Amino acid sequence: MTDLITEMRKDLVSGYREFRASDFHEQKELYEKLGTEGQEPKVMLISCADSRVDPTDIFHAYPGEMFVLRNVANLVPPSGVQTPTPGTAAALEFAVTVLKVKCIVVMGHESCGGIQGCLAGLDEGFVGSWIKHLEPARDAVRARSVENEQFEMELEGVRLSLRNLMTFDFVRDAVEAGELVLQGAYFSIISAKLLMMGDDGAFGEVSPE
Repeated sequence: MTDLITEMRKDLVSGYREFRASDFHEQKELYEKLGTEGQEPKVMLISCADSRVDPTDIFHAYPGEMFVLRNVANLVPPSGVQTPTPGTAAALEFAVTVLKVKCIVVMGHESCGGIQGCLAGLDEGFVGSWIKHLEPARDAVRARSVENEQFEMELEGVRLSLRNLMTFDFVRDAVEAGELVLQGAYFSIISAKLLMMGDDGAFGEVSPE
């Protein structure tokens, strides 16, 4: 155990030193401004906790530009649903009512383990309780008898979370007042391609140039 602790601390310290020598060195004034004047992000991005999908990398966002919420399967349960820790609802409330973000993006991704668990019927532990909120998306996909169930479920999960966002009064009020927009997105890990959802619910690939 001692060797493991030493190794992990070494990795963390090494990463920190690289950050100080590169990103922080180049953005020192930005960090000072953010630390003294606070944050004013225009975008809240809800993405999966998967280590392969870093939303600030994908959208090339600088510190202070995105308020990011990450959880298993980029999921937003409907308002009023009791969960062991209401962290998602709390982050939403803070982003919309305090930070006054202009856009909430829900981004799904390829090879999502939470989606796989829901499709496999996982119902044990905290993860099982959490991904149970994805069952309406799973049922909708299976009713269509699609060829690639995993992929279609990853997209449907984004649509479901966007619908669930509108069950929160503060989100719905901001959207109806024209102060907030909701957007769906999907990222392919293998090809690094981004898909954006249109008003009709269909996803289309974004040109990289």
